[in-house]
Amino acid sequence: MASNSEELTAYVNEIELCYALDGPEAGDPLLLIMGLGAQLIGWPIEFVEQLATNGFRVIRFDNRDSGLSTKTLGEVPDALDLLGKTLNGEPVKSIYSLSDMADDAVELLAFLGYKSAHIVGASMGGMIAQTLAINHPQCARSLTSISSATGDPQLFTPTEEALNAIIGSPPETREEIIQANILGSRALAGSLWDEDYATDQAKKNYHRNHFPEGVGFQLGAIAMSGDRTSELQGLRLPTLVIHGAVDPLLPLHCGVATADAIPNSEILIFEDMGHDLPSIYWPKVAQHIGNLASRTSYKEN
Repeated sequence: MASNSEELTAYVNEIELCYALDGPEAGDPLLLIMGLGAQLIGWPIEFVEQLATNGFRVIRFDNRDSGLSTKTLGEVPDALDLLGKTLNGEPVKSIYSLSDMADDAVELLAFLGYKSAHIVGASMGGMIAQTLAINHPQCARSLTSISSATGDPQLFTPTEEALNAIIGSPPETREEIIQANILGSRALAGSLWDEDYATDQAKKNYHRNHFPEGVGFQLGAIAMSGDRTSELQGLRLPTLVIHGAVDPLLPLHCGVATADAIPNSEILIFEDMGHDLPSIYWPKVAQHIGNLASRTSYKEN
């Protein structure tokens, strides 16, 4: 079925966030947080609808500096400089941090009338989701971290091709930009990459909003925020870690380290998944998220 979810705007944490709602109004709220430079349409609508069919009120939104949400003004941080400082253990000062982005998400929930939600994040979105659970434990009923990491710089060992896919020099024309995004998607994916889906997404992303500068600002937030391992060890909530065994950007050991850090977490590994979420796994992931949500002891006051 096709989604007819309307895109709306909320003014929270001194910025505007574009968001969309799917599923029954009385359903348990489930917040989806996208990754680096990605828009809310990066969540496959068929996957969203599976979650909605399972009874969730699904909330998607554009992070700041992506999609139709507020864009940061000023000089864009240099990605290679940020990477070098992070890997060398040097402190990074950026305009905002992952904690600020987690605050955005918490304030969006409050704007929508929710004290808490099930939190699901992919890649950088997983980092934001982890940070939300650490900083605002009362707001997270459960945590699902997909294709993400703890922030330990020693575990960041991407392939050169995967790294170039996210920080390479951006092309200029429409056709070059779309083609670069398709090739970038291929570089990050495993053997189940769907060229037709990637092409369709690249076109939709370009026409909805093209803001490559956002990647630099968001990378700054990641670099500034550091290693969360010790804080993750203090989490006490149902947690699911999902990772691809052939992820070229955040290799499998990043997911394993995340699961090892969070007490009593469950890890789900897909052998032929890269830094993507192939359609063949959407039903299984939706089912596991539903099972995880059923374990929560949260009761709304």
